[in-house]
Amino acid sequence: MDLFPIYKELHQKGGKILLVVLDGVGGLPLEPGGPTELEAAKTPNLDRLAEESTLGLLTPVYPGLTPGSGPGHLALFGYDPFRYVVGRGALSALGLGADFREGDVALRGNFATLDPEGKVVDRRAGRPSTEENQRVIAKLKEAIPRIEDVEVHFYTESEHRFLVILRGEGLSDGITDTDPQKTGLPPLEAKPLNEASAKTARIVNLLSQRIREALKDEPRINGALFRGASQKPRFPSFQEVYGLRAAAVASYPMYKGLAALVGMEVLPVEGEGDAHEGKLKALRENWERFDFFYLHFKKTDAKGEDGDFWGKVGEIERFDALLPEILALGPDVLALTGDHSTPALLKAHSWHPVPLLLKGPFLRRDEARRFTEAEALKGSLGHLRGVELMPLLLAHAGRLLKYGA
Repeated sequence: MDLFPIYKELHQKGGKILLVVLDGVGGLPLEPGGPTELEAAKTPNLDRLAEESTLGLLTPVYPGLTPGSGPGHLALFGYDPFRYVVGRGALSALGLGADFREGDVALRGNFATLDPEGKVVDRRAGRPSTEENQRVIAKLKEAIPRIEDVEVHFYTESEHRFLVILRGEGLSDGITDTDPQKTGLPPLEAKPLNEASAKTARIVNLLSQRIREALKDEPRINGALFRGASQKPRFPSFQEVYGLRAAAVASYPMYKGLAALVGMEVLPVEGEGDAHEGKLKALRENWERFDFFYLHFKKTDAKGEDGDFWGKVGEIERFDALLPEILALGPDVLALTGDHSTPALLKAHSWHPVPLLLKGPFLRRDEARRFTEAEALKGSLGHLRGVELMPLLLAHAGRLLKYGA
């Protein structure tokens, strides 16, 4: 059910909201009976906050469905991820501020390491530095300016991630991914999902071949995997739906793209990687300008995908050390959650619910004492779906009028 017309009718002025997303924060124990990453982490500040807050569990998209970051975030922003669908390529293009036009097709790329037989050895090519990525991208720009009558535009994203924008007549985004999502297999062939996308699939397959040829002498970055082919979408904005002046504080292009897609102002962040200090500076300097802030931290997800359990624990503890400075800003309503789980045990996103913490002036205390999966089960928020979070935030911030007579 589309509730956007209801929110438009009921929204009013109210308090300031801060939504903090620890990407992929949910986890699993490495062995039965052991702790999850959140349970293993020493988090005195989060523990103190949990005692003053209300907790629950949140299923980002739907029970049993493993969400990508796109649908996971859109749901947190209140957009039904089954109605508002966008490919990863468009998100990267929007986040990078690329020249992305009507009719273009954007693709999210991973640099990969292929063995002599053409099988994937490493889907992320050893996570090269962004500087190394830029060197390889410059090489590809020179080697592959176009394929047939289609212009090919390459952009560095970060580490192993890059963006390709295809520009030409007769392109459409209905193609399958080439990323097999596991090692030991060759890159997949892009296939058209409809007649209009046959040309795009052919161009992408030729592009994969040309990239392998251009990078054949590279020791690790010698292939590319593509996913999320997409054209430019149009979504209703936060201002239109919720009456909120919204801002995003994120470092990685995809999350900037998600924020831009729903009409948030993407604030500049100083520093490389997750740039914690740069994010806090951006928050402080812009605190009075906006009603809603989305604050994103990526490394919890990256460590989970690497299978680095203790590295993910360390990132949780690193966030915990920042929490007092975040709380000092004084948001009227604070929500802390994840867009999905990324257990180090699985080295991938999973379908498991994530903990949700909500702090505000009109909340009932509950029995939860830590921001963990097990403690969240004790919380009075119960078990919610991602799209149910935004109306809760609006209500606790006094931003929704009564519905009905």
